This record gives sequence, C-alpha cells and structure tokens, in this order.
Amino acid sequence: MAQEDVFKKLVSHCKEYGFVFPSSDIYDGLGAVYDYGQMGVELKNNIKKYWWDSMVLLHDNIVGLDSAIFMHPDIWKASGHVDAFNDPLIDNKDSKKRYRADVLIEDQIAKYDEKINKEVEKARKRFGEAFDEQQFRTTNTRLLEHQAKRDALHERYAKAMNDNDLAELRQIIVDEGIVCPISGTKNWTEVRQFNLMFSTEMGSTADGAMKIYLRPETAQGIFVNFLNVQKTGRMKIPFGIAQIGKAFRNEIVARQFIFRMREFEQMEMQFFVRPGEELEWFRTWKEYRMKWHKALGFGDDHYRYHDHEKLAHYANAATDIEFLMPFGFKEVEGIHSRTDFDLSRHEQFSGKNIKYFDPELNESYTPYVIETSIGVDRMFLSIMSAAYKEETLDNGESRVVLQLPPALAPVKLAILPLVKKDGLPEKAREIDNMMRLHFYCQYDEKDSIGKRYRRQDAIGTPYCITIDHQTLQDDTVTIRHRDTMQQERVAIADLEKIIADNVSITSLLKKLM
Repeated sequence: MAQEDVFKKLVSHCKEYGFVFPSSDIYDGLGAVYDYGQMGVELKNNIKKYWWDSMVLLHDNIVGLDSAIFMHPDIWKASGHVDAFNDPLIDNKDSKKRYRADVLIEDQIAKYDEKINKEVEKARKRFGEAFDEQQFRTTNTRLLEHQAKRDALHERYAKAMNDNDLAELRQIIVDEGIVCPISGTKNWTEVRQFNLMFSTEMGSTADGAMKIYLRPETAQGIFVNFLNVQKTGRMKIPFGIAQIGKAFRNEIVARQFIFRMREFEQMEMQFFVRPGEELEWFRTWKEYRMKWHKALGFGDDHYRYHDHEKLAHYANAATDIEFLMPFGFKEVEGIHSRTDFDLSRHEQFSGKNIKYFDPELNESYTPYVIETSIGVDRMFLSIMSAAYKEETLDNGESRVVLQLPPALAPVKLAILPLVKKDGLPEKAREIDNMMRLHFYCQYDEKDSIGKRYRRQDAIGTPYCITIDHQTLQDDTVTIRHRDTMQQERVAIADLEKIIADNVSITSLLKKLM
C-alpha cells in the first residue's frame, strides 16, 4: 500500500477512535487547528509525562517552569521575532493560493529521493538476496542521474536560504518547473517575507491598548525567568529549565494533519553552561535525546540526525532528530547551541543585569545555552504513524492494531465480562474498581468478545482481561496480550503487578539511566 494511502487511513483512524478531531468540526472546521479527543488527550498526556520525568525527575540540575502566553512586546523585539521571524512566501496567480517557497523546493527534493528509492526497491525485488545496494547506488546510470539532479538542487537551495536570496528561491521554482498543486500552472509571483506571529491588543480602551503577540515559541519565557529560577532555586551552572506549553504561528501553509499547525504545543529545555563548554554539552544532549526517542522501541531505522547547513544567526551548532513519517523523514526535535545570544539581548533591551556569578571561577559571565525543543503534536504523529498496523491473521481475518508503547497507551487495561448475566458483570465491575486506582481502565460489555478485542486493538490497549464463569469459582481471569494475541490464565491478585511492570512510565525511564 502506498504511504500516502496509509497516511489517509491513519488520519481517518484518529477521528474514528477519538484521538484527533478537526477543530470546530460542526462548523466545517478551522484550517490547521485540531482538537484531541478522549483517547488522544490521554496519549498526549503520557508523552508529556515521559518527557517531563526524563528531564526533571532524572536530572537533579533541571527544574520546571510554566510561563505566561502573553508577554511584554519588547521581549519579541529582543529575541528578533518582530524583525526576522519570517517565511518566504509565494503566490500562484491563477489559483490565488499561497505557499512557502522553501517547502515547494523541499517537496521537489523529496520527489528526487522518492525516485531514487523506487529504483533501489525495483532492483531489490529483481535481484533478491544477491542484491548489493551499495554497488547499485554507485553504478546504476539512471539512479546516478537522479542523485546528481537532487544534489545540485539541494546545494543551490541551501545557498539561497543561507544568503536569504528570495529572487534565487523563485528562480529555482521556475527552473525546476514546479507547478501549483491546485491550478497546475507555473504562474508565480515574486517571493517575499511573511511574519508568522499572531498579534492582538491588551487594554480596556482603543487609545490605551498595547499591541502584544501570542508567543511563537516557549523558549523566551525561560530566558526572561533565568535569574528568578537561578536565585530562588540556588541553581549552579550547569543547570536547565524545562517547560511544556502552547505556541502559535500563522503558518502560510499548514498541512500534513497535525504535523504543521497554527496552534501547537512544545516541550523545551534550555540548559545553561559555561562559555567554551557549549559544544561538549551540545553533543551530550544530542546523544541523550536520540536515546530518549529510541527507548520507545520503534527501531533505530526510524530515526536519523540532520545537521543544519544554515545556522540561525544566534547558533554555533544545530541538529534535528528526524523520524520516518508516512511522508518521509521529518523533524520532530531540534537541538541547538544558542550561544549567549538570548540572555545578552534581554539584558540589552531590559537594562537589567542577567549575568551569572560563578563562585568556582569567582567571576560573572553570560551563560551559553543548549536548547532541546520537541513538538508534542509531531511526537504524537510520529508515534501514531509507527504504531499503526494492518494485519492479516492466520484464520484469514484482518485487524487494525495500534502497537503503542504500553507506557504511552491511553487505556492500559480493558475489562470484559464474557456475557452480561450470571453475575459476570458484577464481578467485572469489582475488578474494574480495584484496577482503576492504578491504571486507566475501560469497561466494555457490548458485542461479542471478538469485536471487543478488535476495538481495544484499534486504540492500542496493551492488555484485555476476560471475566468468565471460572472466575467466579477460582478468582482467575484470562489476560490477552495485544501484540501477540496470546492468552493466559492469571490470578486476579496478580493482575496489578503483571500490568504495572509494563505500563508505567518507569519502564521507559529505566532505559535512559
């Protein structure tokens, strides 16, 4: 099945089973804004808990913060967002649709990658076990042609982005023959910059109103609270501040479901270090963050680093952790060495001293910062994408199953009485009341046991227990494992321990220590 079809099925699955809904759905939705349903909010909360505990619980030199969404407008001048938080915008004159020029070009690069991968897969099927992929990639004429075009385009694009050359970006679009997906024409405007911040006004009267912005990132709330946290927490360099919160960007083209939205959530940690030690800490956090992702068990081949060719003006090192989505490798997390840019700028614009006095060196300095920033929504999508499976069973039947990491699954345990009589529902409710003190449980007595298993598979529930007539005699139940569908008889008294060992966030955190 084509990956595009898989992605469409995943989006449909998310709505059907209560993970993600289009926002304002009964009013035909609002572009690139989504609501998380009853299953989605549980998965999202579990993702956030895994991240928070991996930062704050496992590190005695990282603490948390929850800063306000509304902030003084001068903060965004100091950070550079007012003047430089732009995307290159281009319009198609025929369709009147607006696009990001860089995204159009990146999609073209992805098409070359797709052609290359198709050539490799065709050869793999043709030659079977004798296939030597490395040799094929270095000798096949057609593949080498695709690779040369791809590399030339990538080099030209990277230079244009580094030089902020808007005319060259447009020329690349023209030279590559990129057409508007709506009109199918190449009738493009010039490329121009578009600021992504949402603005509003604060104040009781029009004359006294102050223009403020919805924050486009959560990092600045950490930087302006650096001294507050450092002094009240008696923190010593190196130390970090972690935060989870909403951010808002008026994206030109918001697409690919929840991958790129106008309202989204970030998990960020800013780690403050001595100047000169930042690149060592950058490597440390780069490795730790990749370890965090791989601990979920989706396979190392689903992840890769992408080191930035174009560095932000404030950075001296930057990399992305990319995940293999149904539409290719895409960024889910960024790790950046931000130097002392942020604190220095806020010191300059606020007029306040934000330097740190280091008692070991007996001197004051502006700390350097290592940032780890991960999108909750992108993380959610990557997990759903990797977990979604369509399986054909030995008996010829099929099932859709979400093979979510048990610690992240919305429902940990489904409690299913075999029939709705003979005292089985009462016994099942008794177990339900006992288990839900420890896990998110779901009680279900509607339809056949087979249909109920399928419903639980579809939402990723790792364990189902069936209460039958034998349960009334010996206090045992049948426990079913989601991935293998194997069943075993266990005592009710042992249920909590059996399930807890596998579904707690602790089971993931142990892999990081």
